[in-house]
Amino acid sequence: MSVRPLLQRQARVRSLIRHRLESRGFLEVDTPIVASELLPEVSIDPYTVMHGNEKKFLPTSPEPHMKRLLAEDSGSIFQFAHCFRRDERGPYHDTEFTMLEWYEPGADLTSTAELITLLLHDSLHTNGLQRLSCREAFIQHAGIDPMTASVGAFVQASHFHDVGIPDSISSLPEEQQWSLVFELLLSEIVSPQLGTPQPTMLEFWPASESAFAQLDSTDKQVSLRFEVFVAGIELMNGWQEETCSSTIQNRLEKTNIIRTSFEKQKLPLPNRLLAVHDNMPEGVGVALGFDRLVMLASGADSIDAVRYFNSDNS
Repeated sequence: MSVRPLLQRQARVRSLIRHRLESRGFLEVDTPIVASELLPEVSIDPYTVMHGNEKKFLPTSPEPHMKRLLAEDSGSIFQFAHCFRRDERGPYHDTEFTMLEWYEPGADLTSTAELITLLLHDSLHTNGLQRLSCREAFIQHAGIDPMTASVGAFVQASHFHDVGIPDSISSLPEEQQWSLVFELLLSEIVSPQLGTPQPTMLEFWPASESAFAQLDSTDKQVSLRFEVFVAGIELMNGWQEETCSSTIQNRLEKTNIIRTSFEKQKLPLPNRLLAVHDNMPEGVGVALGFDRLVMLASGADSIDAVRYFNSDNS
């Protein structure tokens, strides 16, 4: 059987995205595939490689390098990047995958929602985008308000929905317990209900789950973070970028503390990025799982069905 139809599907979706972004003034960029620094995240573990006597990383995301370009006045940029994450394998995951990432200075969540609507219409022929706050989604699908719920209330909600909670949770600090149960309810109960019949933009997350997002200027308990779901599948995430270097450094240091509490390796901070982070323009950054997008566009049930190469045959 010819591989060409598969390659044509990938190329078609790439072409549609490039046309849309370039018509909006974006430049396509290319960043290193062997990196000296990355942005530590609690749940993501990088591959390391030796470069002479120096330990480097395969990028889990092009984010730190793209943000360095933004800090040097690159303007709006996008990239189709090969990314690598340890121990991720399943219908929608692989240890190596393609990520579309873009940054648009001057954008806000409303203009970004408009762009996402256009991109999804181009590639999936969807119409419209439901915008739903994290609070509304949890109340509607899990019966609990994440903006006011305690750890105990989250645990009760998890038991009600038959969501298993690891026994080890009791050994964690209360804030980490809260985040863990929040993520379990999100992935097991809330997310599967989103993105049907039209894509859903799940926005305005609790401040504790802000990642690298700004906090809402009118309510510091809320972050300007979002994820987009199609047919219950997370397709992209993003946020109104926090541009303060000291704020980002504090969050990264806290991330490393949490990693060590889970007996994970502490990761070095991205000092080159932090040195210029204050120069980043206000705007929005978005990461989209390109393999998942092609999968959805093809009506397939796994990313392996729309890729010739994967971690099992490469």
